[in-house]
Amino acid sequence: MLDLAGGTTVYLACGSTDLRKSYNGLAAIIKLKFHLDPYSRCMFAFCNRRRTSIKILQWDGSGFWILMKRLDRNYFRWPDTPDELKKVTLKEIHWLCDGLSLDPKGAFEEHHPKITI
Repeated sequence: MLDLAGGTTVYLACGSTDLRKSYNGLAAIIKLKFHLDPYSRCMFAFCNRRRTSIKILQWDGSGFWILMKRLDRNYFRWPDTPDELKKVTLKEIHWLCDGLSLDPKGAFEEHHPKITI
C-alpha cells in the first residue's frame, strides 16, 4: 500500500527530468544518478522541463507506485538546481503540489508547545 505517513522520507530530483520514463527509467535515475536505493520506502519526486507535471515514485514492498499530477495552467515552483537531490518533508511536497514554493511566505512554522501542569 502507498505510504503517505508523516515520517516518510521524500526526495526531490531538482531541475528537470524526462517524464516519459516510467517505473524502470525513474528507478534507474535514482540508483545510477543519485546512488540511492529505489526499493527503499522513500518517495522520489520528479518534474518535467516546463514544470507542468510531477511524478512521484515509491516502492511499497511488492511493487512501485507512481503518483502523477499535471497542471492545466501555471507551473510548479520546482527547485532549479540540476543534478541535485533535495530531501524534503511530506508537508513540503504537498506545498509544491498545491502550487506553493518550498518556503511559502506566511506559512505557520511547526512547533510543539510546552505543557505545564
